[in-house]
Amino acid sequence: MNRKFLCGAGALGASLFAAMPAWAQAAATPTIDKGDTAWMLTSTLLVFLMILPGLALFYGGLTRSKNMLSTMTQIGAAASLAMLIWVMWGYTMAFGDGGNAFVAGFGKAFLKGVTPDSVSGTIPEYVFACFQMTFAAITVALVLGSTVERIKFSAVMVFAVIWLTIVYFPIAHMVWAPTGYFFGLGALDYAGGTVVHINAGVSALVAAIILGKRKGFPNEPMPPHSLTLTFVGTGLLWVGWFGFNAGSALAANGAASLAMINTFVATASAGLFWMLAERLAGHKGSALGFCSGVVAGLVAVTPAAGNSGPFGAIVLGAIASIICFLAVSKLKPALGYDDALDAFGVHGIGGIIGAIGTGIVYSPALGGPGKADFDMAHQLIVQIEAVLSTVVISSIGTVIAIFIAKAVTGLRVSSEVELEGLDIGEHGERAYN
Repeated sequence: MNRKFLCGAGALGASLFAAMPAWAQAAATPTIDKGDTAWMLTSTLLVFLMILPGLALFYGGLTRSKNMLSTMTQIGAAASLAMLIWVMWGYTMAFGDGGNAFVAGFGKAFLKGVTPDSVSGTIPEYVFACFQMTFAAITVALVLGSTVERIKFSAVMVFAVIWLTIVYFPIAHMVWAPTGYFFGLGALDYAGGTVVHINAGVSALVAAIILGKRKGFPNEPMPPHSLTLTFVGTGLLWVGWFGFNAGSALAANGAASLAMINTFVATASAGLFWMLAERLAGHKGSALGFCSGVVAGLVAVTPAAGNSGPFGAIVLGAIASIICFLAVSKLKPALGYDDALDAFGVHGIGGIIGAIGTGIVYSPALGGPGKADFDMAHQLIVQIEAVLSTVVISSIGTVIAIFIAKAVTGLRVSSEVELEGLDIGEHGERAYN
């Protein structure tokens, strides 16, 4: 009896030992977490809310009434085009297999190999692809803030295709893909300070300079036609930004909670400090100033959302708000460029402040999540290198994209259309009848 028992136990033990490699392989297989997936589905929709209707209302309200619909249409159409391009070749260029430190391979073109069962971390790969797709869509839409009221709709569409391909997709790979150049250097960009805001802001400035000034700028007054719509758009942007920042944790966890509180407090700080800066400059604290400060704070905290403590985020939001205020009120008039809706003054400058500032607020001595041996000087060098490289790539890529669009479409509407308004001249309809 004992002999039979020992033989049986030995056989069972041998079977279990033989099965261990299979067990280990099963344990190593990525599995989908329902909580993380639900949060990322929600975050993806929140980022889409930032585009339509958030950014469309924010930018649209800042234009003159005769260009309201054209501005919203450009944003919606460019974002839609970005989604299609992302599926065809954007996702594989940014996050595909193979490639090099500057661009991924084309093995996942047209989402080849991506199925409902494929996993990215703890979420379905389709969800990850959709989340990143919304980032590409809003970034190209942000660029248009500098060129509204004078650029052809056809030029916007041509520009979007070229710019996304040669500027956005490579930079997204370099910063966020594990094989990317800046990722390897250890650059800190939690949710898009370089990829989205510096990229869009610098490109907006270059595009505005090449396109030229609006007729009558700066001698004729061109006030926003509806600050009410701009304020509504601001609120939608702030709400959607929680998906943008907290969603970049790619999980429902503590990192997402840190990004969430930082998105609250940095933005609140920036909105109030912009109004304070207006008062100190001898003006009244305005609704437009509050909205501008809110966006400046959202921009600045984006790279620091999960890389800062709450008090570091408050200070970062305040500093970025004040510097963006000076860029819009002093730098822009001094240099004379026509960045119609201050895409560079807020997103470009705010993104630079946020990206470099992240290298400071990451320090554990300032309440950041960095380790005890954090080397601030080294991190600042890495952050500055990432910022300068993004500025160069964005500038060169935008010049190429704009001149291709100009060769294909003529780029700018006629004087008659510009005076009449792009709503009628480009789309045959009015925002208000």
